[in-house]
Amino acid sequence: MSEHADRVTHVLLYSDDRTVRDQVRLALGRRLADDIPPLEIDEAATQGGVLRAVAEQTYDVMILDGEAVPSGGMGLSHQLKDELTPCPPIVLLVARLADAWLASWSRADAIATHPIDPVALPATLADVLRARATLAPQPAGQP
Repeated sequence: MSEHADRVTHVLLYSDDRTVRDQVRLALGRRLADDIPPLEIDEAATQGGVLRAVAEQTYDVMILDGEAVPSGGMGLSHQLKDELTPCPPIVLLVARLADAWLASWSRADAIATHPIDPVALPATLADVLRARATLAPQPAGQP
């Protein structure tokens, strides 16, 4: 039995475009790697949906579509970094790598590009989750 049998990785996925959400789900699958618990992905199609979701659930990571309308993921990322303490890591989906400077303004932890790359996106998400686990405080008695 896996050491992660009773845990899941809670992911919030935001895009106004169902096709983008479907592509992200398909690229991520149910499990990123053996060292990361299986994924449980919640979806939001609006900024209000994201704000309700984070008020009701704690997420391990968020994936926000920078191209979403009318509320883009970049502005939403900036808002969440200001308002959530602690704020989970954010992976921002951008149309071009040249938009990386905008992602830095949004304080996103990582970027991935549209169209969704089914190899790069899971690798990026796994790297972000591993970095979060490394930085997280360890419970008493844990190395």
